[in-house]
Amino acid sequence: MSVSKVENSEHNDYRSPLATRYASKEMRYNFSDQNKFSTWRKLWVYLAKAEMELGLAISSEQIAEMEAQVNNIDFEAAAKEEKATRHDVMAHVHVFGNQCPKAAPIIHLGATSCYVGDNTDLIILRQGFNILLPKLANVLSRLAKFAMEYRDLPTLGFTHLQPAQLTTVGKRATLWLHDLLMDERAIRRARDDLKFRGVKGTTGTQASFLQLFNGDGFKVKQLDRLVTRMAGFEKYYPVTGQTYSRKVDVECLNALSSLGSTVHKICSDIRLLANMKEIEEPFESTQIGSSAMPYKRNPMRSERCCSIARHLMTLANNALQTAATQWMERTLDDSANRRITLSEAFLSADVILMTLQNITEGLVVYPKVIARHVAQELPFMTAENIIMAMVKAGGDRQVCHEKIRVLSQEAGAQVKQHGLDNDLVERIRKDPYFKPILNQLKELLDPRTFVGRAPEQVTEFLQEEVHPVLENYKELLGGTVELNI
Repeated sequence: MSVSKVENSEHNDYRSPLATRYASKEMRYNFSDQNKFSTWRKLWVYLAKAEMELGLAISSEQIAEMEAQVNNIDFEAAAKEEKATRHDVMAHVHVFGNQCPKAAPIIHLGATSCYVGDNTDLIILRQGFNILLPKLANVLSRLAKFAMEYRDLPTLGFTHLQPAQLTTVGKRATLWLHDLLMDERAIRRARDDLKFRGVKGTTGTQASFLQLFNGDGFKVKQLDRLVTRMAGFEKYYPVTGQTYSRKVDVECLNALSSLGSTVHKICSDIRLLANMKEIEEPFESTQIGSSAMPYKRNPMRSERCCSIARHLMTLANNALQTAATQWMERTLDDSANRRITLSEAFLSADVILMTLQNITEGLVVYPKVIARHVAQELPFMTAENIIMAMVKAGGDRQVCHEKIRVLSQEAGAQVKQHGLDNDLVERIRKDPYFKPILNQLKELLDPRTFVGRAPEQVTEFLQEEVHPVLENYKELLGGTVELNI
C-alpha cells in the first residue's frame, strides 16, 4: 500500500469500539455530531421564534432562513472557526450565520453557550433513555417466557457456590428479572425526572433576557416556558447556575451503572452454569470457541456483557466527581469529561442490553445434566425426610439420625476420595434398619418435593410484577437481535 493510501485510511484513526464494534445505529446517531449540532440549530430557531412571539424585532423570513439550514452543517468550516476562536459554540454561531445572512444578527440572541450545550445534552439524554427502555423491556419479555417454561424444573440451588436446597431453573431466572425490573424503574424515573435547562443566561439569573425585554420579568418567564415546550419538555429547572446541576448527570449514570451491575450478575451466573453444562448461551454452528482447542464452547456473549458492564459501572464515579467539583455557578472542567462519560454510559448500556437480548433469545437448557447434578447431591438433602418417615413407621429419631450420619460419611468418602457417584441411597436400601420405608424411597427422593413454592412463586411474580410493566411496552416488543461480532 502506498504512503498516501495509508495516510488516508480510516483505520489509521482511533475510533471507540463502542461505536465501531458494538453499539446500535440509533444510539450512535443519538450521540453523533450531526444530531448534536442540528439540535443546537433547532434550539436557536426555538429561541428566535419565542423572542419574536414576545415582541422582539425578529421576522418570519429570518426564522424560515434558519429552519432551512438546520441540518445543513458545514463541519469543515466549523472546525476552522473553532481552531481560530477556541470556542465551539461561537464557531457554530458564525458558520450558521454565514449560511443565514439575514438571520445572523439575531442568532443566539441573549443566550450563553450552555443554552445550546446543556439543553441539547438533556434532549440527548432523554432520547438515550427512550432507546434503552424498549430494549430492556425486550430482555424482560424473553426472560419472563424462559422463567415460565422452566418454572418447575428442579435444579440445585447454590449458596457460597456450594450446593444448597433445590430451587427451579425458572425461579432462578426470576431473580434476574427482579433486578432488571428495578433497573427499568430507575431508568424510567431518571428519564421522567429530566427537565429542560431552558433560557437562563450566563449565571442563571436571566439578566440578559430581562435587558432584552426592557425589564419585563413576565415576558422573560414566558420565554422560558415557550422554548421549553418547543423543545418537547413540560418543565424546566427552576434554578440553575450557568449549567443545569450536574447532580442530574449523577442520577442518570447511577441508573445506567446499576443496570451494569445487574447484567454482570446475570451473565456471571450464565457463565458458571455453562461451566457446569446445565445452561448455555447461543452458539452458532460455525462459531469457534478457541484457536487452539476446537472443542470449546466459550460463553463469549456473556463475557462481553460482563466486560462492558464493568466499564459502565465505573462511569458513575466520573459523574459524582464532576458534580462535586462544580465551583460556584460552574467550572469548565466538566466539559471534556462529560463528552466522554455521558456518551460511553449510554453506548455501553445499549451494547449490554442488545447482547443480553440475544443471549436470552437462545438460552439452551440441558435437563438431563441438571437432573444428574441433582441426583448427586439430593440424597444428602433427603436425610430429614427419611428420618421423619422412619419415625412415622415407629423408629427412634436419634437412632435413625446416627444411621444416616454414618452412611452419609461413607457415601461422601466415595465421592470425594474415590471420585465415584453418591451411593447413599443404595446404602440405605441395603441396610435392614430402613426396610419399613423402602417402598417410600422413590417418593421421598422426588426432586419436585424439594422446591417448595418455587413454581407458584414464578407464576405469581410474572403475573403481578413483570406483566404489568411489559404492558407499558406492548407496542415495542418483538424482533430479534443479531450480533455482528
